[in-house]
Amino acid sequence: MTFKLTAFLAMSIAIASIGIARAQLPSGFVYLREADPTIRQDIRYAGSHNFIGRPVKGYLAAECVLTEQAARALAAVQKELAPRNLSLVMWDCYRPARAVADFASWSRIPGDHRMKQEFYPNTDKTRLFALGYIASQSAHSHGTTVDLGIVPSNVTYPPAYDPNAPLQPCTAPKGQRFDDGTIDLGTGYDCLDPLATTTNPRVSKDAISNRRLLRDLMVRHGFRAYSREWWHFQLNSDPFGQAFDFPIVPRTRQSRAN
Repeated sequence: MTFKLTAFLAMSIAIASIGIARAQLPSGFVYLREADPTIRQDIRYAGSHNFIGRPVKGYLAAECVLTEQAARALAAVQKELAPRNLSLVMWDCYRPARAVADFASWSRIPGDHRMKQEFYPNTDKTRLFALGYIASQSAHSHGTTVDLGIVPSNVTYPPAYDPNAPLQPCTAPKGQRFDDGTIDLGTGYDCLDPLATTTNPRVSKDAISNRRLLRDLMVRHGFRAYSREWWHFQLNSDPFGQAFDFPIVPRTRQSRAN
């Protein structure tokens, strides 16, 4: 009996150790929830509400992982938004290189248009690379690039998504497109359409003003914008200068490798 109990305890400790090891991050990376738990998160590629319509390779948890520098910069942006009763919401952060390859593989499947009606209603899927919406390499894999928006501080996150509900175009006016809880930013997230261009004048005055607010805050804290996507920002400082491919896994109390 003692032997069985000892063996059981040893196995339990081993399993727990494996779990902790899987959740360790490379030195210099952090979970954003540990740097600033007030920032909302809706990591789309960990689920099915994205332009592919399924979880993307490498996303084993709906967690924002970033370099320490990027996390600190976002916390500073959040601090400026708080007095306005607003909050950042994160849709994507560090992206494993295998996820970038997964996007590329999906783009070569001509018959897979399950999410077209929402995410690229007016765009030919075969031109997503040429138009700059998908790339063979991504700065997201460096841990310094983010996709994000702004929500009221009292909004509940993540929003409910019903995969059986009819898809609404991301280009539709606020109130008609998917309700992601954000202030009006002109389109939904990951809207692969010219309307998502940062300075597109065809969106509402409120959306133009809100995009400017987001851009100005992010630039002030060390990020630069991407003209084709109002939600995409890259930190000017890249401490590693390389792509990573470790998977995003659930947090544990011991989340960083020594």
